[in-house]
Amino acid sequence: MVINGKAFMKRWQSFVGLTLLGGLMVALPIAIFIFILQWLLGLVTAVIAPISAWLASWAPLAEQVADLLGIVLVLGAFFLIGLAVKTSIGRWIHNRVDQWLTRFAPGYSTIREVVMQFLGGENNTSLLRGQVCRAYIMGRQNPVSVTAIVTARHSNGDCTVYVPTAPIPSSGFVYHLTEDCVELLPHISVEAAMRTVISCGSGSQIISDPPEPAPEQPAASTDQP
Repeated sequence: MVINGKAFMKRWQSFVGLTLLGGLMVALPIAIFIFILQWLLGLVTAVIAPISAWLASWAPLAEQVADLLGIVLVLGAFFLIGLAVKTSIGRWIHNRVDQWLTRFAPGYSTIREVVMQFLGGENNTSLLRGQVCRAYIMGRQNPVSVTAIVTARHSNGDCTVYVPTAPIPSSGFVYHLTEDCVELLPHISVEAAMRTVISCGSGSQIISDPPEPAPEQPAASTDQP
């Protein structure tokens, strides 16, 4: 009876632990997503609060409508700035302001480089629009490879790749590899690759499995009526 009791307790502890872990794996991503969403909404609301208050003072608008109009105005301002920098005068002003901030504002250049890396620009590929690859970081003669994203290509054919670490892909390593050490995987999206990293390798079959063949198109009929 003592042995059966111990076995029962072990099974019960295992059941409770696995059940709690399963619930945590389901609830934690949702909680993190809600937390990030709330943080972003709070940040946007704080930025547009003066605009919302100004709009509400001019018209009897509800607070939510004023916030929505404030977001539209902010996005419209970004659009107008984007149009302005497409002109020669806008580019000249932007270059002068950029040079001034780089010289006198500490940390501005670092922030600019991070934004450029994620959105693309200055001959770099955006991380979100990069190409997924298998990177042989120890040389092609070594079978060890990692999931990576090509972030830059060089004139000599070399590639710079970003290797995200699990379970937080926003941290990782940067490698500069020769072209033969990079095996591109054009059939895999960045989002799909990131999911395998976040899940600590689960679902990585997509990295090694060959792409599904495209469906064959039916041959056009050559019969004449």
